[in-house]
Amino acid sequence: MLKLIHNEQIKIYTKKSTWLMYLILAGLIFTFAFSVHYYGPPNEEYQVDNWQQVLQEKNQNLEQEMQEDEFARSNNPYIIEKNNYYLENNTQPPAYDAWKFTGENAELLTFISLLAIIVAAGIVANEFRWGTIKLLLIRPIKRSGILLSKYIAVLLFALYTVVFLFITAWLIGAIFFGVNDIDTRFVISAKDGFTSIPVIKDIFMNYSFQLVDLVMMTTLAFMISTVFRNSSLAIGIALFLLMGGASIVQMLADKDWVRYILFANTDLRQYIAGNSPLTEDMTLGFSVTVLIVYYVIFIVTSWVVFIKCDVAGQ
Repeated sequence: MLKLIHNEQIKIYTKKSTWLMYLILAGLIFTFAFSVHYYGPPNEEYQVDNWQQVLQEKNQNLEQEMQEDEFARSNNPYIIEKNNYYLENNTQPPAYDAWKFTGENAELLTFISLLAIIVAAGIVANEFRWGTIKLLLIRPIKRSGILLSKYIAVLLFALYTVVFLFITAWLIGAIFFGVNDIDTRFVISAKDGFTSIPVIKDIFMNYSFQLVDLVMMTTLAFMISTVFRNSSLAIGIALFLLMGGASIVQMLADKDWVRYILFANTDLRQYIAGNSPLTEDMTLGFSVTVLIVYYVIFIVTSWVVFIKCDVAGQ
């Protein structure tokens, strides 16, 4: 099994397109860092001795904006309340650094999902397309083992890419913004207002929630590739659902059965204090259960179809 997984990894990383993906990802991280540095990192204006006065003046300006701008009336109260938390707790807003930049780059896991979908969509379908599947199946290895090695290889690719994102983001962030103490705390929304958490916990939460979508969409693309043996179809369907899944859920938000849709449950951030679930009767346990059911369906479907497939009559 380990040799099979190793062989699949070699197939993935010997392709120039794989390294192009990493190059594009690094370019996106650099572009994001340059933009933040160019327009000024968040909290930069508060890194002075009289930060309390600066923060109070900022709140006054935000309140003035609320009288003149309708958008500000809905957006500024949150910022003002957060600023008041810093003032009430006599806590200076922390300087923007590599750790915070790394946490914000968790949003790029959506791009990694795209890359993983492309790999998952082709890892089985291309074997049938090129006829190399016959060379695999004549070996004294069970079909289930062959498919498992391919699935693990895809997950490992996704994992390596996430690690690459984390390390690259931290290094680029360190170059542009420097590095603060690891015990720096950041303020986030809480059930009763705001609370502060260590930056490491903030990063862990950001990446963990994004990983749910990554695993589910990768597994979906892998299933479509296995069932239909068509990489283009797998990529097309998976990308459509990745980009439009949330919009579909919002369109059907008034339906009672919408909570059973996969994409109504992939964003577990809806259960964080300060957010609201899609429907009142949805809970974290419910969403986790729905995700497990979908995952099992994707896996079982892939294995059943692949084990029973007729290679000669493809």
